[in-house]
Amino acid sequence: MPAVVPISTVPVHASTDDPSSFSSSTPASFSDIPPVVRHKEENVAIALDPPHPDFIQQDFANGTLYILTSVLVFMSSTGKGFQIDYPSITLHAISRAGAGPSIYCQLDESDVQNPSAQDNDQDTDMRELSIFPQSPASLEPIFEALSTCASLHPDKDDGTEDDLDDDAFLSNDNFETFQGNEDQELSEVGRVRGASLNDSRYVPY
Repeated sequence: MPAVVPISTVPVHASTDDPSSFSSSTPASFSDIPPVVRHKEENVAIALDPPHPDFIQQDFANGTLYILTSVLVFMSSTGKGFQIDYPSITLHAISRAGAGPSIYCQLDESDVQNPSAQDNDQDTDMRELSIFPQSPASLEPIFEALSTCASLHPDKDDGTEDDLDDDAFLSNDNFETFQGNEDQELSEVGRVRGASLNDSRYVPY
């Protein structure tokens, strides 16, 4: 399944700013509880590298970012949007270099259902996502919300499912030492999974 999934509407969600969204009805089960929006940022620009065939540059010029507890969502002012599952985000960091202050993410685009495809085309299993808020002051809130939501979705293959204690997501075995400069800040949560640690193509910036 690709990391970037096109959507036409924002998934149903609840807001922590509106308590009535939680108490309007009693869900039949835990699966019926809507995800919560941890952060919403308007006037955001997006860049994908390589580009996505379902979008044009205008679709990424301006839109709204929704950091839900279930998925990361971008909805463009053109009416098109996409969502990304957190396990597909193998790295996220604050970058103050390049095209401007942004949240930089690496997305796992490998074809898990066809491992031979990864062997045949090693240059197409990773996509870079850059999120450019209108105000640089929004970088930290976006970063913190993304880190929190990402920690709710550990890698199913990391071997921690049987030992989900307070240190489950802080093990030094799950992170790579960041070798960036003062313009680059790596997530404390990390989101650098084992596959990225051993990937010779791993060059964040």
